[in-house]
Amino acid sequence: MRRPGFPSPRRQSGGNALRGGGYALAVTAVVLAILVAVNVFAAALPATLTRQDISAAQLYSVTSNTKAVVNGLADDVTIYWVVQAGEEDDVIQNLLEKYDSLSDRITVVRRDPDVYPTFVQQYTGEEVSNNSLVVECGDKSRYIAFDDIYLGEVNVYTGLYSATDFDGEGAITSAIDYVTSDEHPQVYLLEGHGEGELPGEFARQLEKENLETQSLTLLNADAIPGDADCLMIYAPQSDISAREKEILSDYVSGGGRLLVCAGAVEEGLLENLYSLLADCGVTAADGLVVDTDRAHYAMVPYLLMPDLNSSPITDPLIESNYYTYLPLSVGLTVGEDTGTATVTELLTTSEESYSKAAGYALETYDREEGDTDGPFALAVSVEDAGGGQIIWFASDQFLTDEFNAYSSGANQDLAINALSQLVGESQSLAIRSRSLSYSYLTISAATSSLLQTLMIGVIPLLFLGVGIYIVLRRRRMQHGAV
Repeated sequence: MRRPGFPSPRRQSGGNALRGGGYALAVTAVVLAILVAVNVFAAALPATLTRQDISAAQLYSVTSNTKAVVNGLADDVTIYWVVQAGEEDDVIQNLLEKYDSLSDRITVVRRDPDVYPTFVQQYTGEEVSNNSLVVECGDKSRYIAFDDIYLGEVNVYTGLYSATDFDGEGAITSAIDYVTSDEHPQVYLLEGHGEGELPGEFARQLEKENLETQSLTLLNADAIPGDADCLMIYAPQSDISAREKEILSDYVSGGGRLLVCAGAVEEGLLENLYSLLADCGVTAADGLVVDTDRAHYAMVPYLLMPDLNSSPITDPLIESNYYTYLPLSVGLTVGEDTGTATVTELLTTSEESYSKAAGYALETYDREEGDTDGPFALAVSVEDAGGGQIIWFASDQFLTDEFNAYSSGANQDLAINALSQLVGESQSLAIRSRSLSYSYLTISAATSSLLQTLMIGVIPLLFLGVGIYIVLRRRRMQHGAV
């Protein structure tokens, strides 16, 4: 019988359950409110703080070069993202958010070609693909095609284009530097001696570096133009005249900068051209250098893999463990008497190298009578007392797309580093593209079987055993309470 004045146990338990349910509901509401507030706060933070790049190729990160350019902006820059709705590339979107968050001077604006069909026509006459970009500052602009962001090649068998590298950061940062700079270094290219055309990849890299090039002949000139930051001589097939040599000497002694890429030619040594080095105590051996030390050549003994000596030009390659390939090279020897010039050997062959006097007509890689013993320098830097400088590569083939590919781009980086030093760019804007190749974890068959046994058998059984133990333990506790 229930005692008067006391609620029934059933009513009391029902009230407790109601109060408990209301408490749980209140706690849930508070937790949800906190989560909503945290998400709203996180969404307001810049992408640099909320997204961490864990990709192997660092596709979602920017380098210190980009940060230096962006942090130094004095003018407003607009990046137009040309893309249709639903066709956005996630990697490009993330990268643009990085730029947008790095500086208040940068604004990213989307332009849907369906909504603005004539927008891009004011910047380029090319056919525009989705996820192309336009970088603009004032009256200057640069169009960045999607193919300049995702680099790749066409399969000769299938005819399909496949992307191999991502160069979004390099293209965007170069464009920002271009549109915000009033002046760009002027590089003159000497003509009139059968000089070769600059290789495609190297020419594109010069544009990416914002180095402006123009042709020059000395046949009807008395001096190098005053606005020349550097004069480049690439792959001459015939010698310069004595008068041209005098103009070049005066240019360097007066503080000018000269970059020469001149290797062995079929006609023999280019006497007048190489006399520029002879005046500084550097002599050139007649013929073609071969190196019989297996660690210093690839495939054939004239495809040289020289040692890189420490210098501001070579140190970035040394630190990254890159090798350079210099085919068909002339051997240089630095004498004791360099006059007032300071000569630095940048690349050197081994003690087992020698110069084949037969040159292109060589029939054997063995040393013969008349050949000149090494070791040789294959690249030198000559600093003149008057402030001028010559950087000389004794090969011209090393910059071709083929041999540059053999070196994984190191040959091109070496030349760009040299050119950047000559034109006074202390920090090159060259930002390496990121490879899209995937790295796979390879394990043995035994390890694979062990992991399968653990994942499929042992771990599930372990969790099942723990669950059974907890259930039985709770039942024993309930029976004990009763």
